[in-house]
Amino acid sequence: MAIIRWNPFLRMPRIWEDEDWEDVLDMGQGLAVDMYETKDDVVIKTDLPGLKPEEVDITVTGDTVTIRGEKKEEEEEKGKSYLRRERRYERYARSVSLPAAVKADKADAKFVDGTLTLTLPKAEEAKPKTIKVKAKK
Repeated sequence: MAIIRWNPFLRMPRIWEDEDWEDVLDMGQGLAVDMYETKDDVVIKTDLPGLKPEEVDITVTGDTVTIRGEKKEEEEEKGKSYLRRERRYERYARSVSLPAAVKADKADAKFVDGTLTLTLPKAEEAKPKTIKVKAKK
């Protein structure tokens, strides 16, 4: 009797038959994000290893922000006999719902040492308002 290693993809429903397996497996490469809010901003941080700022695309649609990154295949150097070639292509994507309305046109994205920090100013209607209570005399 042979011992077979358990593979969760073998037990998947039949809906996966028409999918491109490369796309299905890439879903596991989702970006880990840290998101927090201050009085004035929503801040999202994520690591994008091996990417350059021009390879990152950020979109805000309604109450969702999507961060995508794609690193193209590097040219194979002539005269080298590769024994292993695994660092060819990387694709990252993550969409997260925002906790408040933001001003997307005022967003600030900084990319330092492979870490993206996206600061989205809250819209005025999303900022907390203080209402003074007056006593009636």
